[in-house]
Amino acid sequence: MSVARLKKLSLVGQAAQKEDALKAVQTLGAMHLVSLVPPEDHPEQEVSREAEDAYKALRFLSVIPTPRRQVRKDDGFDIHSFVDRTLRLKDALRAARDRRDFLMNRIATMRPWGDFTFPPKEDLAGLFLWFYKLPLKQRDSLDAVDLPWQIVGHDHSALYIVVIAPEEPPATLLPVPREHLGAKPIEVLEDELDRTEIEIEALQGDRLALTRYLTLLRASLSEAETAAELAFAKAQTRDDPTLFAVQGWVPEYRVAEVEQLCAARGLAMLIEKPDWDETPPTLLQQPETEAAGVDLAMFYQVPHYRGWDPTVLLVASFAIFFAMILADAGYGFVILLGLGLFWNRLDHTARQRAWRRLGLILALSTIAYGMIVGSYFGAAPPDGSVPARLALLDLNDFDTMMTLSILVGVIHIAIANLMAFRANPRRSRLANLGWIAILFGGLAIWLSGQTGPAFPAGAALAIAGILGVLLFASNRPIHSSVDWAWRLFDGVKNLNGLMGMFGDVLSYMRLFALGLASASLALTFNDLASDVMTSRSGLAILGGVLILLIGHVLNFGLALMSGVVHGLRLNYIEFYKWGLPEEGIAFRAFARKEVQE
Repeated sequence: MSVARLKKLSLVGQAAQKEDALKAVQTLGAMHLVSLVPPEDHPEQEVSREAEDAYKALRFLSVIPTPRRQVRKDDGFDIHSFVDRTLRLKDALRAARDRRDFLMNRIATMRPWGDFTFPPKEDLAGLFLWFYKLPLKQRDSLDAVDLPWQIVGHDHSALYIVVIAPEEPPATLLPVPREHLGAKPIEVLEDELDRTEIEIEALQGDRLALTRYLTLLRASLSEAETAAELAFAKAQTRDDPTLFAVQGWVPEYRVAEVEQLCAARGLAMLIEKPDWDETPPTLLQQPETEAAGVDLAMFYQVPHYRGWDPTVLLVASFAIFFAMILADAGYGFVILLGLGLFWNRLDHTARQRAWRRLGLILALSTIAYGMIVGSYFGAAPPDGSVPARLALLDLNDFDTMMTLSILVGVIHIAIANLMAFRANPRRSRLANLGWIAILFGGLAIWLSGQTGPAFPAGAALAIAGILGVLLFASNRPIHSSVDWAWRLFDGVKNLNGLMGMFGDVLSYMRLFALGLASASLALTFNDLASDVMTSRSGLAILGGVLILLIGHVLNFGLALMSGVVHGLRLNYIEFYKWGLPEEGIAFRAFARKEVQE
């Protein structure tokens, strides 16, 4: 459960066996390749037009929730003709849907004027009909119109007017632009709409039928990607007439596998440790159950190779922040119920099971924190009940909740500095201890200032932390007495982070603010529903139930979005800033692409 230690391996073999050797390395899937080609000659790995089209076809078909039974083997399957057919179907379906939307909009626009048919042009003696939708409040503007006009319909907000003129009236005729109705009557448009709906259904049927070839399409894509990766690897090797060399990073625990491969293929191998000035790629070594945490850890920023693995801490802190923002046990049970409904659907792959496990952690943490603050869909439990005895905090106690949020922020950023201290072997690691001292010193000063005079030990701790940052933040080597001054100058520059740290700690106030907002909205909807139900009539009870249902669905959606966005933001922005300031490169294994079912 850490950043995997890597070794740089260089493999050398005879030029004639280059392709077979690279295929074997690709099958093993343990090496992150390093280019041995000069930068100006380095090839760009481009996705071909055929591959792009195949991926478009795959996305078009794979969104069908219930695909047909899969064809596993078909010797006559031609991916090129299949992709072409699928994309033509996609274009036809999109065109039909656009035509349907246009017809529906045109029918809705024409309906207020009634179902009519335009007379032949010769019957109008060179005149034309011009249509306007005039708001009722602008009815008086018709008095200034000197052309023949007629009100043919009206509703609660507008008049529908037809003006007769030999040419288009000026734009200033009425305070609204004219309506464009087209030449076809509603009856014809509705017939076209029916035919278009039938066409869409037929195209949807063709689309569903094509889903039976998804497995074959994925297999063909995997083979194509594998071949493209192999071609790219060939272009990264160093070649001469008789030999070739390929180089890459390999996790220490897989070096033995590469050694066996080299022995079997007759390849020479050089194993090197990474130099200090090199930046190997980052591979987070976690069990499959933590795959969701690894995805979260790599989503915003790849940790540096010489940093540390934030996966476990990220999941734990995200769960805490998520729970503090939702701040309701009832909402936690809703998440748990939704997770239970989809439990079996999330059991097909290890990654799905990992995300399912993360969802369970979030649900249980939300329930636990909701019990601590005594909120169940915005309602407090009855006095004397077991849930009431479990309620240790009051969301309406602003001072306590604000103090809790600040304390969480201080601890979170202090942990980030502690982990950075453990991962950094250089003298600047002592500056991280200085920042921790500043954090807790400032917290002690603030807490003591709320109840009396400032705590002198807190001030001493903060001053010691400032001195630690000032003296140890720089790794500048000492070659002369002037370098001591430069080290001090580097320390002063690092102390500019004091205001940033203060702002970062205050950022955790959002935990209190968003949790209070969620609880307040839930309570408001409860009160509104209760007020409506006071008459106890059937209609009032129905209205109250609707207010409860709609209100809590809306509040739950907002709280869920806030919990994810801000729960991750505090980790990615504040925590990563202090614990993982350097960004790394993701480990990409040179491996065969497998068929994704």
